[in-house]
Amino acid sequence: MKNYKICILYTLLLFVAVGSVNAQKHKLTLKQTIALAADSSLESFRSKNMYLAGYWQNRTYKANRLPSLTMNLSPAEYYRDITKRYNSTENIDEYRKQQYYAATANLSIKQNFDLLGGTFFLDSDVGYMKNFGDNKNNQFTSVPLRVGYSQSLLGYNAFKWEQKIEPLKYEKAKKELIYNLEYVSELATRYFFSLAMAQAEFDLAIDNVASTDTLYRAGMERHKIAAISQADLLTLKLDGINARNTLKNADIDLKRAMFSLASYLNFDKNTQIELVIPGKPRDMRIPEEEALVLARTNNPQFLGLRQEILEAEQQVDKTLKESRFNAKINASVGLNQVANNFKDAYRDPMQQEIVSLSVAIPIVDWGVRKGKHNMAKNNLNVARISAQQKGLTVEEDVIMTVGDFNVQQDMIGSAEEAFDLSILAYNSTKQRFMIGKADINSLTLSLNRQQDAQRNYIIALQNYWLSYYKIRKLTLHDFETGIGLSDMFDYTQGL
Repeated sequence: MKNYKICILYTLLLFVAVGSVNAQKHKLTLKQTIALAADSSLESFRSKNMYLAGYWQNRTYKANRLPSLTMNLSPAEYYRDITKRYNSTENIDEYRKQQYYAATANLSIKQNFDLLGGTFFLDSDVGYMKNFGDNKNNQFTSVPLRVGYSQSLLGYNAFKWEQKIEPLKYEKAKKELIYNLEYVSELATRYFFSLAMAQAEFDLAIDNVASTDTLYRAGMERHKIAAISQADLLTLKLDGINARNTLKNADIDLKRAMFSLASYLNFDKNTQIELVIPGKPRDMRIPEEEALVLARTNNPQFLGLRQEILEAEQQVDKTLKESRFNAKINASVGLNQVANNFKDAYRDPMQQEIVSLSVAIPIVDWGVRKGKHNMAKNNLNVARISAQQKGLTVEEDVIMTVGDFNVQQDMIGSAEEAFDLSILAYNSTKQRFMIGKADINSLTLSLNRQQDAQRNYIIALQNYWLSYYKIRKLTLHDFETGIGLSDMFDYTQGL
């Protein structure tokens, strides 16, 4: 029987090899599969690029908090036209020809002041103008140094809200990346065990073909001596036919599952994958309250809810400030001078002082500003209620997943024990059938129990690891090491 089984397996493997001569072969454990998925899968690639968008947005926010140096140049302005001018001698407006060339340059440093929402600036200007025609002359003007400040006295301070929201947005983007990579681990685990189940079914089908052939030959010998009936012999023959049909279907399912995993790992479509089924995991209990605390702290969905509430509060503040009168002040102190040559334009500059105060007072707007403010307050209430509901949903998911995970550890132990017992029971029943002490029904039932026990064991392993990676995803915490996944990410990225 053993040699016959080997021949069948060899023939099937040879058939597969002919169809995929150039196929690559990989032997993968569950951890290797997950690592490959995190590195090479399209889902992982998409998640990393989404994180990079948030990363650069945060870099832009931080850059806006730093002084900015800008140079503005107008190297050439040439005008030749007729324009209206006032003649003070005649007290009339008249059209005059004008023709001139001008150039200006400005160098400025700006620094936002987040606390008050204003902007400090330090700049320097230089300008040149040359007139053509009857009054030819050159003029240079300069502002060697000017210091100023611009501030909205009662208005909306966007800088203050950016300080609250932008760091939270980046933290959410970072934890969404980790969350999505854990989701990749969860999907990789599902594909892994789908292939593991398909491989187990294929191996069972091969064993079943070999076993039914052996039993049929033994049945024919026993039928000759009237040890079994014609009906039992036909049943054994039917079992052999069904076993071969099952093997063909198992082969199709195996190829489909292997293709799905290979595609997810971004392998070549003809890649042959052999899986190493993980053994019984070590006993590890996750406290429900600890998982809830970690989820509230780390889960990006909770961070997203906080962001939504902050943005709603931002709109309330903005519409409230815009519904009132606003005052804006601009003040600067500096030096300036004008001369007919460049050198004199910087000699003995005069003091320049500029102060402006502008006030905007809404008088009649038919309730537009008030309506916007009330809408913002209603949106804030909706955001708070929605955040509470979504938070409860996530917490419920955490509680159920932790419960499933803790139960699955016990189920793996019992499934493993049942599998071992089913093998012993089937071998014993098979031996008893060979010597005529068990009937065909007992043998079939024992075989079915063994196959069901093997499937249940693989399913128990699958459910355990799916629950484990799902709870990692919901809490962003590695319970094996006791280290937060966000801390691990910061360490590996050098943050």
